[in-house]
Amino acid sequence: MADKCHMCLLGRIILCALLTGISGSEVTRVFCSSGEDVRLSCNKALPGWTSTSWLYNRRQETVELIDRGIQKNNTERHERLSLGSDCSLNIKKVTKEDRGLYSCRQYVNEQQHGADARVYLHVLHVSSSSSKSEIRSGRSLTLFCQLYNDDRVSCDTSVHSEGLDLIWVNQAGVNLQTDSRFQISFSSEQCLISLTTTLLNEDHNREWRCQLKHRDQLKTSVTYTVKCPSK
Repeated sequence: MADKCHMCLLGRIILCALLTGISGSEVTRVFCSSGEDVRLSCNKALPGWTSTSWLYNRRQETVELIDRGIQKNNTERHERLSLGSDCSLNIKKVTKEDRGLYSCRQYVNEQQHGADARVYLHVLHVSSSSSKSEIRSGRSLTLFCQLYNDDRVSCDTSVHSEGLDLIWVNQAGVNLQTDSRFQISFSSEQCLISLTTTLLNEDHNREWRCQLKHRDQLKTSVTYTVKCPSK
């Protein structure tokens, strides 16, 4: 009987990287993996929380998260949000639903001061085709690695026009696209790269990583390890 296996999340190599100047000099893009904490900067911020508001926009709907330093409690995620000493917006345990456009707006004497500092948050998320109890040596397993973008930014724009790349690598950092054991496919519509393989007993403690790169520079990644306990 084949050894039962289970997949666990060993760790995440997270840079919470940012790219400034993509699709306009006034926009900063931040890339992070789900489950991590992220800091969104309010560029050239005025001193003092009371001058700062943060707004969130997705699907053409704008929600006020922080109003002149006072946090709003009308959103489900308000407990994960906080304002940093430099007026940055801190988000704990980022989820794919946190993706979207964030705007830092500052005021002087009740009048808006300067243009909004805009930040696009993109979230890298990995899921499995099977639950832990269903994963065994000898069975097929598919991993899905998806980059969740702001709804107004297509995958074609992010990946092809701006030099972003999603790849699967092994522990040594070798692209698994070159290994015949793995079937890897990319969906430009969903911004998703999948990896399919048949698990072997030798896969015990083996790691596979999904990496997001920008012009060959690593921005963020998620590492999985397969655990196959002895009988």
